[in-house]
Amino acid sequence: MSYDVSGVPGARPIVEGSEARALFGRVMGLVAVTCGFAALGAWAGRDLTGLWWVVPWIGALVCIVGLNVAAQRAPGLAVALLFGLGFLLGLAVGVTVVWYAENEPTVVWQAAGATGLTVAGMGTWGYATRRDLSYLYRTLFWCLLALLAFGLVIVLFGIEGATTIYALGGIAVFAGYTLVDFNRLRRAGQRETVPLAASIFLDVFNLFLFFLQLFGASRN
Repeated sequence: MSYDVSGVPGARPIVEGSEARALFGRVMGLVAVTCGFAALGAWAGRDLTGLWWVVPWIGALVCIVGLNVAAQRAPGLAVALLFGLGFLLGLAVGVTVVWYAENEPTVVWQAAGATGLTVAGMGTWGYATRRDLSYLYRTLFWCLLALLAFGLVIVLFGIEGATTIYALGGIAVFAGYTLVDFNRLRRAGQRETVPLAASIFLDVFNLFLFFLQLFGASRN
């Protein structure tokens, strides 16, 4: 194992060698399993109606907070909360995803393919970049807040054609998060495995939903 520090002042050391490969494999393995739980949740929530859809979102938020705390003290519990996060988020969007799968299956495959290509491209770029890109988190956070505000405006005023702009904005924001999260993976420690897997899973999850919205809107 060897370490290298980028030219950024205060940057964390880059983990290389067998330890880096092992960490990458663990994180991506957890992401893959969590995506599987999300798919299972989507199937289970295909008939979820009324205000019941709010409950999984609240549970998912609890899982996010809990796994970040548990990652330091109880790694096993953190992994369970990560899988619970995937299942609950899948449950929350199950009605939407299953509707598209049954009525517009092409849209689902397009969204899945575009998500895979985006994650592969931005992830490779981020992981290959030796410079610490963590300074971008603050910019992305403010962009995300602006996106949420724009989404609220769309709902309140029903702006025609704004859905496509909203979807493109969401794709841009979470593509940026994917870039930074994979860059962070190069400097992560063992205790960051589960939180990082959760971050990358959320990138994948949100990218898929925004691509689904984008391709779905283009067919309407």
